[in-house]
Amino acid sequence: MAFSAEDLPQKYPMRMVDEFLTIEPGKGAKAKKTIRNDDYFLTPSTARGAKVFPRPIVLEALAQTGVAAILSIPENQSKNVFFGGIKNAEFRDDFRPGDELILSVEMRKFRHTIGTGYCIVTRDDEVICEAELTFIIVDR
Repeated sequence: MAFSAEDLPQKYPMRMVDEFLTIEPGKGAKAKKTIRNDDYFLTPSTARGAKVFPRPIVLEALAQTGVAAILSIPENQSKNVFFGGIKNAEFRDDFRPGDELILSVEMRKFRHTIGTGYCIVTRDDEVICEAELTFIIVDR
């Protein structure tokens, strides 16, 4: 089964991934998110007054990318995956309308029902966010 953004448990308005570029079951995934000026979750930046993509939503988009790597494993297709936590997150810039973000998650550890992924967000080949996220796999 080929996994697509429509296969994510999150549906509109909570789906933050436009499309998956690559998925390696259990190993990692890469997705794309283009920020549009009419995205409902954009907020005014207090510093410049321009609209920005909220950082917690960037982390949610990374989590959804990691979910694809986990749910694409055949034995996990009937399970749920939850965003379990953030160990580290570093942001180097804001995200604005017109930005095309590449979201990459490399699964680093799996222990029974818990996984950890190293995540990066790039814009124009520049890393603008790094994070380590935890995923929890549960039966439905």
